[in-house]
Amino acid sequence: MNRANLSQLAVLATVAQCASFRGAARELGIAPSAVSHAVSSLEARLGVRLLARSTRSVAPTEEGAQLLERLRPALSEIDLALESAVEARDRPAGNLRLSVPRTAAHLVLTPRLAAFAAAYPDIVLEIVIEDRFTDVVEGGFDAGVRLGESLQRDMIAVRIGPNLRGAVVAAPSTSKRPPSRAVRAIWRTTAASASASPAASSIAGNSRRTARKSRWRWKGR
Repeated sequence: MNRANLSQLAVLATVAQCASFRGAARELGIAPSAVSHAVSSLEARLGVRLLARSTRSVAPTEEGAQLLERLRPALSEIDLALESAVEARDRPAGNLRLSVPRTAAHLVLTPRLAAFAAAYPDIVLEIVIEDRFTDVVEGGFDAGVRLGESLQRDMIAVRIGPNLRGAVVAAPSTSKRPPSRAVRAIWRTTAASASASPAASSIAGNSRRTARKSRWRWKGR
């Protein structure tokens, strides 16, 4: 629908309800001349007289009454939709999809789920747990948990935890014999990750161990 038509129809309905151009102007918060112009423009576009005017009163013509009768349900639905939008602003609701590494899911999110559900009972939280870093936008997610060095430049990020430090540990007997190729590879990987970020060695290592994916769906009611 043309936006001008919708605006003019709303003005027409208000004039009919108030039975006055001045009353409609006060109700809409605009000048009486703007109200008169909107109704006249609508009538000119349709080629039909919608309001009968006199010096004392304003009333719909037969054509205007028929139009308003069909318009009222639609205008009421528009009002309800606008009210719902305002309520949604003050009370978040709907689905929220998160892409989260396994370590972050257990260490960061799990302790907070109960409090989140209590604070936002109308949000359905869907958590996709996978240790490969999926593109948040391409994957259709609303947000994701990532390591600092894994963030794309155009992403808006908020820190949710402290730096994590990782360590390679082994039994004492391991140091008495030459390390295997696998152990040397782990040392090189850990050293490189640790030099990149204090948090990288403990979390990024999981992405090399497994590519499993799991999904949680949490509704706080």
